[in-house]
Amino acid sequence: MECQKVNEVERQNQLPQPEVPNRGTTFLGTCFNGLNALSGVGILSIPYALSQGGWLSLILLFLVAVLCWYTGLLLRRCMDSDPLIKSYPDIGERAFGYKGRTLVSIFMYLELYLVAVEFLILEGDNLDKLFPNTGFKFAGLYIGGKTAFVLLTALVILPTTWLKSLGMLAYVSAGGVMASVLLAGCVLWVGAVDGVGFHENGVLLNGGGLPTTLSLFTFCYCGHAVFPTLCNSMKDRSQFSKVLLICFVTSTITYGSMAVLGYLMYGEYLKSQVTLNLPIRKIGSKIAIYTTLINPLTKYAVITAPIATAIEDTLVFRNSRYLSILIRTVIVISTVVVALTIPFFGYVMAFIGAFFSVTASMLLPCLCYLRIDKSAKRFGLELVLIVGILIVGSFVGIIGTYTSIKQIVKHL
Repeated sequence: MECQKVNEVERQNQLPQPEVPNRGTTFLGTCFNGLNALSGVGILSIPYALSQGGWLSLILLFLVAVLCWYTGLLLRRCMDSDPLIKSYPDIGERAFGYKGRTLVSIFMYLELYLVAVEFLILEGDNLDKLFPNTGFKFAGLYIGGKTAFVLLTALVILPTTWLKSLGMLAYVSAGGVMASVLLAGCVLWVGAVDGVGFHENGVLLNGGGLPTTLSLFTFCYCGHAVFPTLCNSMKDRSQFSKVLLICFVTSTITYGSMAVLGYLMYGEYLKSQVTLNLPIRKIGSKIAIYTTLINPLTKYAVITAPIATAIEDTLVFRNSRYLSILIRTVIVISTVVVALTIPFFGYVMAFIGAFFSVTASMLLPCLCYLRIDKSAKRFGLELVLIVGILIVGSFVGIIGTYTSIKQIVKHL
């Protein structure tokens, strides 16, 4: 009885859905939500990822996109097996019972939590570039540089996390997608008009940097946690496969364009965020950085809401407004502490991509599908493809995790 009650609570722990009166998100609205899930802060590091692996690593970008698109389809098929499946943890439970739900939930929530940490590091880095040597005094203690901006960003974001209604999510998502496109356009403007130019040749292949490259590429396609929820929110769920195709093709074009532009502009001198390379006094650079700063402010609450809901639903006073505010405030404070302790945007992103994104976006969809659909175990092209994804994903996860942790420890 207790286990059944816990399972019922867990079923409610899914990413927030748009609250629309017609009880279903339109095809276009779902496309925007899906694109927003894929077109996140990864676009800033995609040029750096290419610089780490060399020109031939572009092939790996398209390969990762195809594999993650396919595993997204596998999640869709898992949902078709049981109409009660509403979220990613539901798929884990359908496949492996309560242990499967727990495993999926752990990876999903930790991935979301670390992405929220990345938002704060991003804000601190870019604000410090815009306003260097800025600081303030608090209780007789001087706080300056990136630390000051991370704290100020947290104060601005905090009230947005207290809001539980996310009915305008599709509109926010549309803004997030447009921001990514605008960012790519600004980088092109800086290179073509503001005098930076596209003169760097780069290298054809850098084998030593491939683990970092693959980890960052995988991070860019880590939207699988939200896919089941988006599918379930649609008016016509049969259209979700088309949504996935549109989202992956569009985001890959955006990522590929940004990677090529950034690498041609700065080559081996690229920093973990391309905005940190841009000449600060140019108007195109300022627009790019301000666009970068706005995006996390609109996404932080959406990213952390499932974590807060999961915690609230395990407590006795789950409907208490004050308890909800306290929990969400503690989450914000904890992400600030982590962001200030490990302020390495590129290395943290590589770790998320290698450990969490590979597991949640490649390995778990394949394992759940094989367990749920017995026919998938018959020898054939599909089984060979799934086993291939499991082998490639495991290799990338192990090597990428080791490399990223080594880099983080080295710079602590």
